[in-house]
Amino acid sequence: MVLDAALALADESGLDAVTMQAVASRLGVTPMAIYRHVGDKGALLDGVVERLLGEVRLPSEALPWPDRLRATARGVRRIGQRHPGVFPLVLQRLVATPAALRVRDTVQRGLVDAGVDPGRTAQAERLISTAVLGFVVSEVGGRFRNHSKRTVDGDFERLLELLSGLLESERAQPARWS
Repeated sequence: MVLDAALALADESGLDAVTMQAVASRLGVTPMAIYRHVGDKGALLDGVVERLLGEVRLPSEALPWPDRLRATARGVRRIGQRHPGVFPLVLQRLVATPAALRVRDTVQRGLVDAGVDPGRTAQAERLISTAVLGFVVSEVGGRFRNHSKRTVDGDFERLLELLSGLLESERAQPARWS
């Protein structure tokens, strides 16, 4: 309930509007009541990220790795489009909540299946996720507002093609991620 209120407040008024006082006011309780549920504002923001990433529908593990990774990226993008004022938090908060770890682990499993050395999957995931998240944050932040939806959609798909191509080349030259 607290996280839902914080997410709704952020969706309506932006991240700056998310304060313990504002969330408490929205729920009709005192700010101290909020602190009992989330501890502090950092935990509140982590919880909002948890809510966001919890909305990502993860693909079936039965799909081939390229399809899984693309579907995960598209799912993350849909969440960004649904929550544009809040989505930049995913680049600002540590990956520490169960939903965030669930998305990260899905990407890492896909990378192992793609042939990335298991000792290098964490690095590969950070780089690939940052590229995808950076695109989505740029998109929802208005960087591409002078481009048509078709162009932006095409650019996102091209990004996914480029990332898949890098992973394919990794299969041929494993030392690339060193």
